[in-house]
Amino acid sequence: MTAPVIKICGLTTLEAVTAVNDIKADMAGFNFVEKSTRYVTPQRAGELVSALTPHVQSVALVLDADDVELDAIIATVSPDLIQMHGRESPERVAQTRAKYSLPVIKALSVENADDVQKAHLYEGVADWLLFDAKPPKSLANALPGGNGLVFDWNLLAGFTSTCPWMLSGGLDADNVAEAIRISGATAVDVASGVESAPGMKDPRRIKDFAAAARA
Repeated sequence: MTAPVIKICGLTTLEAVTAVNDIKADMAGFNFVEKSTRYVTPQRAGELVSALTPHVQSVALVLDADDVELDAIIATVSPDLIQMHGRESPERVAQTRAKYSLPVIKALSVENADDVQKAHLYEGVADWLLFDAKPPKSLANALPGGNGLVFDWNLLAGFTSTCPWMLSGGLDADNVAEAIRISGATAVDVASGVESAPGMKDPRRIKDFAAAARA
């Protein structure tokens, strides 16, 4: 099996960017959702993106963003990809992809098999699918992803799509190898699992995560 694609999401510091460069990650995500602990302004993200080495692709994570918000992010940050993590329809994904001529990652919240099947609606309009855990209704005001929650990886076992996909949701150095084995994922995304505190990336945990995923 080839080494999985690794995406480290929610970078806020130069130290975190350096750690991502050091492990030769494939993608680095920057969060533009204001109520997230990982939120960065477009100006700050632009500074951090400029410190990435060329082999690391930058990803702008947005939540139901309108064109005004996207215009500001694209103009300031010049990301390599856009990650749409809200309730964006296939039509909205296609429109965004066409307008900015950038590949789009469409995130989907998963609780059951029906949630996984909905991913097929985005085939042909998204460049990547990303499966994250759906927050429970008991978690008030929760964001649709990035909550450090795990879902049943067996739901993805045998899943096939014309679109490449990545696994997210509560992954860390201790469980990522098992998650890959059960789900069959060839790409993994992590945020809280490499943090020492909410929003604060830990270089050691980033290194350990990458080693475990590649093992």
